[in-house]
Amino acid sequence: MTTGPDDVPTAGPHEPPTDGRHDLPTAGSRGSLTAGSQDGLTAGSQDGATAGSQDGLAVASQDGPAAGSQDGLVAQWWATAVSRVEPGIIELREHPVQDLIGHATFVDTIWLLLRGELPRAEQARLLEAALVAGVDHGPQAPSIAAARMAATCGVGLNSAMATGVNMLGDVHGGAGQQCVQLLGEIVERHGQGRGFDLAVAEVVGEWQSRSRYLPGFGHRFHPRDPRRDPLLSLVDRAVADGLVEGAHLRAARTVEELLNRGREGKKPVPMNIDGATAVIYAELGFAAPLARGLFVLSRSVGILAHAWEETGQGRRNKSPMPPSMVPVHLVAPTARP
Repeated sequence: MTTGPDDVPTAGPHEPPTDGRHDLPTAGSRGSLTAGSQDGLTAGSQDGATAGSQDGLAVASQDGPAAGSQDGLVAQWWATAVSRVEPGIIELREHPVQDLIGHATFVDTIWLLLRGELPRAEQARLLEAALVAGVDHGPQAPSIAAARMAATCGVGLNSAMATGVNMLGDVHGGAGQQCVQLLGEIVERHGQGRGFDLAVAEVVGEWQSRSRYLPGFGHRFHPRDPRRDPLLSLVDRAVADGLVEGAHLRAARTVEELLNRGREGKKPVPMNIDGATAVIYAELGFAAPLARGLFVLSRSVGILAHAWEETGQGRRNKSPMPPSMVPVHLVAPTARP
């Protein structure tokens, strides 16, 4: 059996790879920035970052940071290559923001911040197609329903959006990330010398041994996901144009064929939106955890629209069901003597 994008259990927790970017080296101390200090940033200071400073990370005057602090450990604490912001300067990945405004699209900027360079126009169009496809799935999606209910409870629009976004976990919203992992395992195993069909059968079998649900395939609502075909057609064109290699596309289609083998006369198990967008994200070179992040970014637009619409409908404390409906009362079974 398979699942759809709104009913996908995880095959195990995924921890994004670490590369040390969040680990600031210290001289003799793993938990602090300088040797001999466990609780502060310098020896002899428990409440501040430097001796004699209680309120800041450096001994600073009222007019600005202390001389030399930009070259020291304080500046390293929030070191980033994503942006540079100083008085009169805003750069995104070394591109002045004034050069991007009016020239780079929002999708261009997403790519720039995540990948460190501006995309080619064809890459941006393919990414944009995936983002558009995942924008909304109506109140049938728990994230949308939760955001709409939150919007009637007196919280701000930002809180209503956060309510919906925080519903996007491994089971609802995480299938794209899991599918990128699945397809990546197939492509990797084929690269190690396995025949393609054998690699697909082995990897699918391993995933199904851990869960009866296979991320990216089947849908609890759509007999055939209307977003699948246009997305895969765009990837076909990208392969023909030499923009992407097509290995992940081939893997996804082979998985789909395998799942539907021998199911004549039964409900088909087509690739769903998570599978189709996973193909795009993988072909464009995005890491699996970013597939989830990009889906969250996309779905946030639909969450915002639904929460905003709900605020204009005048309801208060909207529940998951109309007031006229009463939940079934479950009677606890009688204990046996």
